[in-house]
Amino acid sequence: MSPEELERLAGTLDGVEVVHNAPRFPVKGTRAEKRAERSVATWFILSALSALGFIVAFIAWPHEYVAPGQDGYGWYHLYTPVVGFLFGFAVLALGIGVISYVRKFFPEEVSVQQRHDGRSPEVDRKTILAQLAGAGRSTDIARRKLITRSAGAAAGIFGVGIGIAALGPLIRNPWKGGDEAALWVTPWRGENGETVYLRRDTGILGEISRVRPEDMEPGSMETVFPYIESQRGDDEALLHAQRASDAPVMLIRLRPDTPTVKRQGQENFNYGDFYAFSKVCTHLGCPTSLYQAQDNRILCPCHQSQFLATEYARPVFGPATRALPQLPITVDSEGYFVARSDFIEAVGPAFWERRP
Repeated sequence: MSPEELERLAGTLDGVEVVHNAPRFPVKGTRAEKRAERSVATWFILSALSALGFIVAFIAWPHEYVAPGQDGYGWYHLYTPVVGFLFGFAVLALGIGVISYVRKFFPEEVSVQQRHDGRSPEVDRKTILAQLAGAGRSTDIARRKLITRSAGAAAGIFGVGIGIAALGPLIRNPWKGGDEAALWVTPWRGENGETVYLRRDTGILGEISRVRPEDMEPGSMETVFPYIESQRGDDEALLHAQRASDAPVMLIRLRPDTPTVKRQGQENFNYGDFYAFSKVCTHLGCPTSLYQAQDNRILCPCHQSQFLATEYARPVFGPATRALPQLPITVDSEGYFVARSDFIEAVGPAFWERRP
């Protein structure tokens, strides 16, 4: 059977009666047809350019963290909006181009189809391909080189962009720098051997409020940030310590005589009833900001992961699969909480711990 006969057969088998079918442009090559063709191609070209811009921005745009007020912060701050806009516009323009092509070049058709229940017969499923091919022929897609080339470029470049985004870890190595990599070192490491204190945020940047054990009631929790004495009076350094994504830590004081289970190798990370855990959820990096003293559970409000504070903050509910990293703490000679060292594991989503 010819393609046209298969197409008619597909309609008959589907119970479709074509009441009216007329081409959009009965006379080929008119100015109106050319305008419509250019209009459709414009969207595909815009999609291709946007996808190309996305690839360039994803690879070349400055992406390493820059603190507010530092040189280059403006470029860093725009990275996500630029990449997101270019990717989104590439998808939008490609979709508009496809819809525009259908509206401008598919024949004007009115059809009536009888409804039937259940699965279509095997011959129906085979002839549908002929029906789709016939729809393409009816729009003269083969002779519309501007549209086919622009659409092919848009789809091709966009596909390359998606591939590059998927292979991003191969383009950028998050562990570049080895043990000094930004994803391995946090502000809790300190500088030049200085003592790192646990500091609360009072809402006043220059006000230094270090935490003592007697400041907290049993069953309470407080968010703390790293602080070293060399930062005193340096608003930029203080702001960076508070805004660093891997800096927030929740300091929890358990009720007396609460049974606990400690992680192997971290048996002395706590100070009495005081335990310090990273506030960055190991699922997707949301802040684990809620603490239920009744059952000692730490909650992440984004995707409802729950961690048990009495058992080294291991996950007990939700999508998180790794315990919250624990910060080793103690109290100095003046009675202030200090960090004994940096975290000994990666802070944040679990996939970052997979080092090369």
